[in-house]
Order: sequence, then structure tokens, then C-alpha cells
Amino acid sequence: MNGRKQCEFFLVRYVPDPVKNEFVNIGVLLREAAAAGVVNAPMLRFTRDWSRVRCVDPEADTEMLEGLEGELRARLLEGTQDGMKPVLEVIEDSFSNMLQVTEAKGCLAESMIAEIESLMRVYVESRKRESVRRQSGRAKIQGAMRRGFEQAGVWELMRKRIAASTYTKPGDPLRIDCGYRPNGVIRMFHAVSLESETELAKVLAFSMPAIRQGVARVEGATLEMTAVVEPLREVRAGEDGEDDVTAHYRFAVETMEAQQIRVMTTADMGRMAHTARQEMLRE
Repeated sequence: MNGRKQCEFFLVRYVPDPVKNEFVNIGVLLREAAAAGVVNAPMLRFTRDWSRVRCVDPEADTEMLEGLEGELRARLLEGTQDGMKPVLEVIEDSFSNMLQVTEAKGCLAESMIAEIESLMRVYVESRKRESVRRQSGRAKIQGAMRRGFEQAGVWELMRKRIAASTYTKPGDPLRIDCGYRPNGVIRMFHAVSLESETELAKVLAFSMPAIRQGVARVEGATLEMTAVVEPLREVRAGEDGEDDVTAHYRFAVETMEAQQIRVMTTADMGRMAHTARQEMLRE
């Protein structure tokens, strides 16, 4: 046990109907126990896959939940042990008590980062591992994007869920997953799954001229849009009619590239995240 620190953790639960007492664990809040002294700031992690939440509440505002995670992390970094109480109150007051926090449980941790990852696997993402291959292709790409930017230390610095209507017209439903602005260029990244259809690729390509013109008008900047897709080998794996799959994949890529959208695969995330870190942290 040498080198392990005494910690305690709380589970954050989404409770769409308190009367039925149905809930989904969506996150973990981990801190060093008071007796151990506070050395590291408390850590908060929410799930990256909202499919279980949508199963119990199809109308769940997952965008708001993602935004709340960022806000709470910032508050945790600002305070120490005394900062925990207001953060817990914010969680429980949000969504009219649709978020709840469990009582603290003890644990021993060699590393705060490793421990919160382990707790997430056990309590939040433990079930239905056999269905990972069937997971929504876009959700899988979004998860890879987030992991890449998190590992580079820039995810919290990026804009999320960027409304295309800011640059096009009111009512435009498209939201770009994330982006940042180095100097006079705005770089945006959007997950586009080509696993089963090419419709999103066509929507993104169709939207590009208006978004690009809007970015120039509103931001006074040029836009570099990157579509992140699965590698072709993943789309082809185990599929019948591989010639059709390949043709659809290439059609989608060529459609986006025709509108000056850079197409990269999840295998390129490390390189893209490294570039983002260099550009964002040197400013």
C-alpha cells in the first residue's frame, strides 16, 4: 500500500424522474480525504457517451451537461477543500434536482488520474462493453477527438458545440463539435461517421460556403474546417458488399474535399492534438 493516498469519491447521477427513482451514473468526483491533507485539486469526470442517458430520457439536454462539467472543473481548480461544498450544491441544484450526488466512499489511489479512470470504468461505463462495436459511429469518433485533445491538455481551452447559426441564419440546427482560434485562423473539427451513411458529409459540405463567409464577416478570420472520420479499414471490416462501402466512403470524402474541408481519420488525432497544443499554448 506504500505510496497510495487515502481518497474519497462521489458519483454524479442523472435522475430524470425522482418519483420512479431511476438514475444513470454520469460522472465521478474524486478528492483526497481530509485526513490525508490536500495536495492535488479534486478531479471531476463526466461520461463521454450519453447513450445511456438518452435511453432513460430521450429529451435530456446533454449539451448543458457537458457545459456544466467544464464550469464545475473550473470551480474545483479555483478552490481547495472549502471549495467542495459550493460545487456539490451547484450539482444538486442543477436541472431542478435532476442531478444528484451520492455519499462519499473511500478508496486508495496511487494516482488521481488512474483512479478516476478506474472509477469511471467500474461505476459509469462498466456495462454493455460488448456493444462498443455497435456504438454510434459519430459518438465513437467524438470520443476519440475528445481523448486526443484532453491528452494534449487543450480540451478545456476549446470552444464546444459551435452554433452554425452564428455565421449563417437563425434556425440553422448544425453545431460544430469543437474549435479554437490561433491568430487570424479559426480551426473547427467535426466528427463525421461514414460507417453507415454519407448524409452528414453532404450536410457539412453544403453548409461550408455560408459558414466560411459568416466566419469572415463575424470573426474577421478565415476558416479551416476538419472532418474527422473513421479509417476506411474500420468501415470495411466485416461488411458485405465491400465495393459499395468503399464507393460510399470515397464519395463522402470527395464531396467534403470539394468544399475545402480537410478530411482526417481518428488515426491522425495525435498529430492534430499536438498541433493544437503548440498553437494554443504559445499564445
